[in-house]
Amino acid sequence: MRIILVTGAGGAGRSTVAAATALAEARAGRRVLLVPDGDPGDGLGAGPDADSGDTPGDAPGAGPGDGTSGGTGAGPGAGTEGGPGDGTSGGPEGGPGALTVLRTDPAAGFRREFLALQDRSGTLFDLLGAAPFEDAELTEPPGSRQFALLRALREAATGDHDTAVVDLPPLHDALAVLALPAQLRRYLRRLLPAERQAARALRPMLAQLAGVPMPAQWLYETTARWERELAAVQALVEAPGTTVRLVLDPGPDAARVLRDARLGLALHGLALDAVLANRLLPAASPDPWLAALADRQRHHLEALRATAGDLLSALPHLGPDPHRPADPALLAALPDPHRPAGPPAPAPRVEDRLAEDGVLVWHLPLPGAVKGELSLVRRGDELLLGAGPFRRALDLPAALRRCTVTGAGLVDGDLRIRFTPDPGLWPRPS
Repeated sequence: MRIILVTGAGGAGRSTVAAATALAEARAGRRVLLVPDGDPGDGLGAGPDADSGDTPGDAPGAGPGDGTSGGTGAGPGAGTEGGPGDGTSGGPEGGPGALTVLRTDPAAGFRREFLALQDRSGTLFDLLGAAPFEDAELTEPPGSRQFALLRALREAATGDHDTAVVDLPPLHDALAVLALPAQLRRYLRRLLPAERQAARALRPMLAQLAGVPMPAQWLYETTARWERELAAVQALVEAPGTTVRLVLDPGPDAARVLRDARLGLALHGLALDAVLANRLLPAASPDPWLAALADRQRHHLEALRATAGDLLSALPHLGPDPHRPADPALLAALPDPHRPAGPPAPAPRVEDRLAEDGVLVWHLPLPGAVKGELSLVRRGDELLLGAGPFRRALDLPAALRRCTVTGAGLVDGDLRIRFTPDPGLWPRPS
């Protein structure tokens, strides 16, 4: 299944573009699942094609239509919800294609996970004299919507769909959401390593000595479940069929947002599928102010084209109503639904230069990176890499773990880190 992740600058119209992308894919004959980002102001309450005359259908994928939440997910707030009216047909041009909207429900997911954790910890809370919470008094904390989006992404891959279109938050928040599964898995491995479960044979004896049930067993079981859920979502994010579409307003900040996007996506190994310059004004206008604004937009558009090349598409301004995903002009300007996904993101590679220079070189593609904004810290078998506003912990390849870092350089967006074998760890030739 192909997964299209839509993000961009705040206020650039990415939710409308995401809905239009899903509708175009459905009209091209595909079974499409649209996952809005959960913002009540996204304008999609009536469905992405509500103003086109298309009638609601019963496309599969959003649940049986009973409004029930999904199961437990990758952490607090991970629930999703499908209900009546969430499915819309692909329209008369779509043939067998169909479109389904799967809305997230962060509040329900958080309450479900919190109450389950509270039930499992009941004996401990009673010992401490803590008063348990009830469902009605729980409100979701910040961050619940991100967990709900990740759960929806996991559900999208389990349904009977050809394409899933996910409307993500603005760029920096979107990259944080996509990096969350790998980050949480790293934290879980550090705080609750699986090796410690080897001591589980001692828990019955410890429980008898303490006089209360030991929580370690269910804690590790919960951790293992979260690990499985997070690993599944991370695999989807990093799959070759997952790409990102960037929606920009062709203004003064567009080039900076594109640079940040290319850098952040490359750091996390994500492929950029398309760059969509949204709300482009008509070239000819009798109004001098509008004509000057249109000229400035086209100047910024050419600057974007110099970087994005064939990935760039210009989308027209839709007039006073910003929530019209089914507008024919918008659908016609979108990238061809039948075109294949763009090239995969460049992957890191290790170059063997032991014979020539006595070093191994780790190449990390970082397009748009600036030398003064890079930071490198080696910590054990990890490399903590900072690039501009983004940071990531990278696991070192096995060969580099037996080496020491002896230098680094940035050449045309390629970060080259030199590793020299440690004589005490490197295998010696016979």
